[in-house]
Amino acid sequence: MAENTLILHPVRTKSERREFVQLAYRLNRGDPNWVPPLRNEMAGLIDPSENPWFGHGEAQLFIALRDGRCVGRISAHIDALALAQPPENGFGPGTGSWGLMEAEDETTAHALIARAEDWLRDHGTTRIVGPLSISVWDEPGLLTFGFDHPPTVMMGHHRPEYQAWIEAAGYHPVKLLKTWELDITKPFPPLVRRIIAAGERNDRIAIRTVDKSRFDEEAALILGILNDAWSDNWGFVPLTDREIAYAGKKLKAIVYADLVRIAEYDGEPVAFMITLPDLNEKLIDMDGSLFPFGWARLLWWLRKPSVRNVRVPLMGVVKRLQGSRMASQLALILIDQIKQAAVARYGASRGEIGWILEDNQGMNAIAETLECRVNKIYTLYEKTL
Repeated sequence: MAENTLILHPVRTKSERREFVQLAYRLNRGDPNWVPPLRNEMAGLIDPSENPWFGHGEAQLFIALRDGRCVGRISAHIDALALAQPPENGFGPGTGSWGLMEAEDETTAHALIARAEDWLRDHGTTRIVGPLSISVWDEPGLLTFGFDHPPTVMMGHHRPEYQAWIEAAGYHPVKLLKTWELDITKPFPPLVRRIIAAGERNDRIAIRTVDKSRFDEEAALILGILNDAWSDNWGFVPLTDREIAYAGKKLKAIVYADLVRIAEYDGEPVAFMITLPDLNEKLIDMDGSLFPFGWARLLWWLRKPSVRNVRVPLMGVVKRLQGSRMASQLALILIDQIKQAAVARYGASRGEIGWILEDNQGMNAIAETLECRVNKIYTLYEKTL
């Protein structure tokens, strides 16, 4: 066999799956802004026996070897629920995806992308939208702006050269996902404060924190609102009951009652906002492992986090209220109440909202009204096969 021969093959064994996970840590170790995810979390993401996404999706992992050494990886996947969505909403019939790509060089990247395309083509795919890792609910898109600071919890970070490599493989941007940041120690603009004050005087509006003693019920309520609120969004794929339960279980340890609020209108839950303390501030120095001392450090931190950053990964208002003044008012009240708690109880000084679709006029308008600025952009690409 000639030296430097690149061999690509599907991941079949436990050791190959371990290599797939481990490669990202080796390739990104020199990047001060890459946050190593916990290895067991990464392993769970790609494990059909653990991740309920595999109840409606199929995936194949590939690794690239050069001279017996792992130099690249990629996942190819098809989601039956994404195939069932209207084409105008981003996915739809014939649409597959790839993601989780890591590569030492452009030659390897192109070989991996081509292999993923072959697998998707063989499975009836005519169009690709990606990268997705693995679902749109995990870490969608490729970081294309904002490489100068680490991502917050549950957001991705990628090598800058990947953008040119992907575009050279024939991919074109289809949608931008933005995150917005703001200094939460500063008061909101006067107009925003007046809107919030008017809402707080409205007896028909009630804002409450979540009850963690009824966590499963509260998670189902919130994610039920989410499925309704986001159902017309580009890229939306509904969460199944199993996925809702799985997400709730994963998030429970970093969910704090005063950072999650539900808005009720005439006694009916109509909006919510989830804010998370930035776990990445602890993970960045742990190299993806809780051993030997990581467990103790993390458990101590989880008792009462003290953080610089908090992130709003999810918020939503039921569809029937969207586009109304009430929707904007509820969102601003939720943001203000959680902002106050984040500063007073967790020492936070910076908030991040997102990701938000580039054409989500309502949420982008709220971010601009709050005088936020875009700090990261993730790009989703498409290609016709």
